[in-house]
Amino acid sequence: MPLIIVRNDITKMSVDAIVNAAKESLLGGDGVDGCIHRAAGPELLRECRTLGGCRTGEAKITGAYRLPCRYVIHTVGPVWNGGKCGEREQLASCYRSSLALAKEHGCETVAFPLISSGIFGYPKDQALRVAVDTISEFLAENDMTVYIVIFDRAAYQIGNKLFADIAAYIDDHYVDAHTNLRRERARRKDVAESRMLTAYEDAPMAASGLDEALAHLDAGFSETLLKLIDRSGKKDAEVYKKANVNRKLFSKIRNNPDYKPSKPTAVAFAIALELDLDETRDLIARAGYALGPSSKFDVIIEYFITRRDYDIFRINEALFAFDQSLLGA
Repeated sequence: MPLIIVRNDITKMSVDAIVNAAKESLLGGDGVDGCIHRAAGPELLRECRTLGGCRTGEAKITGAYRLPCRYVIHTVGPVWNGGKCGEREQLASCYRSSLALAKEHGCETVAFPLISSGIFGYPKDQALRVAVDTISEFLAENDMTVYIVIFDRAAYQIGNKLFADIAAYIDDHYVDAHTNLRRERARRKDVAESRMLTAYEDAPMAASGLDEALAHLDAGFSETLLKLIDRSGKKDAEVYKKANVNRKLFSKIRNNPDYKPSKPTAVAFAIALELDLDETRDLIARAGYALGPSSKFDVIIEYFITRRDYDIFRINEALFAFDQSLLGA
């Protein structure tokens, strides 16, 4: 999964590089900056003294010393002044500069804090949006796994309206599995029978008749996915990157007709291909999965698909906010 939101202590991330939300002096401070300096030991401060500081929006790199990573990339985020003083571009520049340094030093995995969202006062939901947009833009052209590390729930916030809308949708559609198990089983049976009938009716009968129709019904996830990609006219790389899936996993799916992906991966491809709800259900059913009202994950996915919102990173922000598995692999 190229972009992953995790709840963790960034000083414990075993990656090639972690990013430090630093002050211009690079000599340590409060928050993430202080935590990283304490965990790395005094050697980090000694090297930072040789760098001559760093300007807002730029980045510099040092060794990691006692940290479980190879490098620390120091970047200086903007102080929030109401949003009309170029803060967004400065913050985006922090991510771009840091990623460029990581790429230059051969890093394959990088972990970011939510830059400027602490004592610098940048609104957390807006800071997250800038981070996701800038990182995903980089990942569209580069192979790297990037983590956004959230220390605790208080440090994470999606937009209040989006959260409220999803919460209301869950309240309206979520069914407790224990109290409605019989009804849910009946519903899934009806959905499965309906899917088989629809697939049979849609299967091409003219060319090869019954044999081809049956082959369509029996097509596995891999075969169906590749046909959908061909139908979309998109390149493989465009689809798997949009699905937040790395090239290695996509190769496994392409080369193994019997490969069974995880449910978040199967759904991610449906999102990348912008399938409607029925098409999504058909695709993931070929990997053995279904969408139903007894799963908050499923209800959130339905929320976005019914609104034709196929921004996988925005969906993952919402899934993370509700403690659900993220899309991709």
